[in-house]
Amino acid sequence: MIIVVRADAEERDIKRLLNLIEKSGLQVNYSKGLDNLILGLIGDTRTLDVSSIESHEIVKKVLRVQEPYKKANRLFHPDNTVIDVNKNLIGGSNFGVIAGPCSVESEEQIISIARDVKKSGAKFLRGGAFKPRTSPYSFQGLGLDGLNLLKIARKETGLPIVSEIMSTEMIQAFNDDVDIIQVGARNMQNFILLRELGKLKKPILLKRGLSATIEELLMSAEYIMKEGNENVILCERGIRTFENMTRNTLDLSAIPILKKKSHLPVIVDPSHATGLWWLVEPMAKASIAAGADGLIIEVHNSPEDALCDGQQSLKPTVFDDLMYKLRSYAQIEGKVI
Repeated sequence: MIIVVRADAEERDIKRLLNLIEKSGLQVNYSKGLDNLILGLIGDTRTLDVSSIESHEIVKKVLRVQEPYKKANRLFHPDNTVIDVNKNLIGGSNFGVIAGPCSVESEEQIISIARDVKKSGAKFLRGGAFKPRTSPYSFQGLGLDGLNLLKIARKETGLPIVSEIMSTEMIQAFNDDVDIIQVGARNMQNFILLRELGKLKKPILLKRGLSATIEELLMSAEYIMKEGNENVILCERGIRTFENMTRNTLDLSAIPILKKKSHLPVIVDPSHATGLWWLVEPMAKASIAAGADGLIIEVHNSPEDALCDGQQSLKPTVFDDLMYKLRSYAQIEGKVI
């Protein structure tokens, strides 16, 4: 349920209304705009006396919310959420580019790539230390050693680091060392992990599952936000369909739908969505046109020798050329890279 309150309402009248709501055992999510104060009620509102709410002079209207997600719902929070990571912003008019290798392989490799992507204009460095792989025989990442190498690259370049967490056992290490914690597609509905991440203040990059609906993605975000962490970035990375010309099928329509339904930033991963390096550029451009708030792109200094996903990784020179082109596209859409 949403209660729209006049922006000029007296504090004492707001408190009187809040007391009435809280006596019903409901939680209240506040969002103050220029014209209205939005009170989002979380909990079972069936027993709430709507007429008594509407009788308050400061109440403009009461709306029932049909969607099961509340905190992620734009009705609860009309303004776009902007995620601030060491003064690097994603959301609103701020377009954030995250770039780096699928897997951290060595100190020389990650530092070299970090320097290259920063020079090209990326604001964040991605790198996998723990890798969820379909085959148990594939390279699984360097683990904690990989995290340490990412920290070295951050110290060398100043770029905040983004890395994927696999289990609750790693939460303390990631909270200490990683700037944005990524939840991969396979863990999108790992609700135990999501709840624990919700107890942190650290930004969470939540990737859409391989066969997940848009509502299921938003409900996973809700698991995190319900625990108190509202620093969530949604990521469209392609879904599994019958088409096999690409690794996945990039659902571009998900971007404007998510932007309409939710206030959370939405970024796109054209690398995993297509699985082919030469498709990254057109899909990155299309993502900006569709309203995305950022991109996460795989970059490797030697894709042919990469231990993971070399076929979808851009060389630094190709990434540099892409960033030059994307600045014009972003400017047209009112975004700043």
